Amino acid sequence: MSTTVFENVRLVDPASGLDRPGRLLVRDGVIAGVDLPQAEGTPEGAAIVRGDGRMVLCPGLVDMRVTIGEPGFEYRETVASAARAAVAGGITTIAVLPNCLPTIDDPALVRLLRTRGEETGMVGILPYGALTRGCAGAEMAEIGLLNEAGAVAFTDGIRAIGDTRLMRQLLTYSRAFGAMVVQHPEDPSLARGGCATDGELATRLGLPGIAPAAEAILIARDLRLARMTGGRLHFGHVSTAEGLDLIRQAKADGLNVTCDTAPPYFDLNETVIGDFRTYAKLSPPLRAEADRRAVCAALADGTIDAIASDHTPCDADDKRQPFAVAAAGGTGLATLLSVTLAQVHAGSLTLADAIGLLTHRPAALLRSKAGTLAVGAAADLCLFDPERAWKVEAGELPGKAQNTPFDGRALEGRVLATWKAGRQVFSLDRA
Repeated sequence: MSTTVFENVRLVDPASGLDRPGRLLVRDGVIAGVDLPQAEGTPEGAAIVRGDGRMVLCPGLVDMRVTIGEPGFEYRETVASAARAAVAGGITTIAVLPNCLPTIDDPALVRLLRTRGEETGMVGILPYGALTRGCAGAEMAEIGLLNEAGAVAFTDGIRAIGDTRLMRQLLTYSRAFGAMVVQHPEDPSLARGGCATDGELATRLGLPGIAPAAEAILIARDLRLARMTGGRLHFGHVSTAEGLDLIRQAKADGLNVTCDTAPPYFDLNETVIGDFRTYAKLSPPLRAEADRRAVCAALADGTIDAIASDHTPCDADDKRQPFAVAAAGGTGLATLLSVTLAQVHAGSLTLADAIGLLTHRPAALLRSKAGTLAVGAAADLCLFDPERAWKVEAGELPGKAQNTPFDGRALEGRVLATWKAGRQVFSLDRA
């Protein structure tokens, strides 16, 4: 039986309201004691991990929006390379979008991805099932069979369901399973051909624009459908003030709706594409400063339920193109915690609230048992120094993909070590 004791650390577990200096005991891969009194001593033969008093020990992060290249696009990223990047960012559970080749519209693929996660020994993989066959937006996928196989929710990932009648059917059918429908909130017809937020900057750069209203228009439609059907609706990577206002009001009205956002939308604005920087070409595109501030406010007031990395690996050749034709997407696993901590340092969020948005709150949306330091839970743990400074450098990040929109960004807060089921799977000292 293996035993590890963490000492002189700040224990932060938003699921239970724990936030104070303490000790934690792990026995045989499971949390066996939390906030242990010093008088109890250390079990004989236990490994000891000593903090310096300011180091934070929290649950392993739960990232609810991750794209990986496997199967079909292994040249972009594999399960193994994504796992290495994840644990370097303190992430021990990832929910994987179905946009691979073949798409995750077959129960066998759901089971395969779960198994591949277990095989890494580093991360748990929670697969999303496709809403439509091939994520093509035309024909409903086998939601019941995918749900039975272990799909945690249903989405077409980076593609919005544009057909209103089909979206109504999907919300109605998924309700029978208590399943969550996750929508990419962008009206496809308004977004078609665009690559930057419509406005002065896009016009000056000569780039085809996407009206910010494309987000709010689809959110408004889907909220009306959720009201009609009683379906469970979630919006991914929400990025505009107008969209967030609609969701805020829907929640006040008692609608079963939730949403997440990603670090680029509260840490960056559209000006970073000013030199045609393709690493900052994302979907949805980066927004104006007023929208960035609105996302920060929605994090603080609870409108946003979770922060996800929106990790989208691209090959170098995908990005070495003119801005208008380069692939959209940015990596985010290794930087998820550090960029979120910038909101803590700025005073917009408490540390407990920030950690909650990265752990138990996304876990609850996915109906996962991860994201807690509760006794009896798997010892998925993240140890980080909230004040340690570092600089993001593309080409130096863990994992295969390097297309980070945060290239050159100076950050405070870095993951020092990560444990999966009690086994250390990352150490900054050995990285």
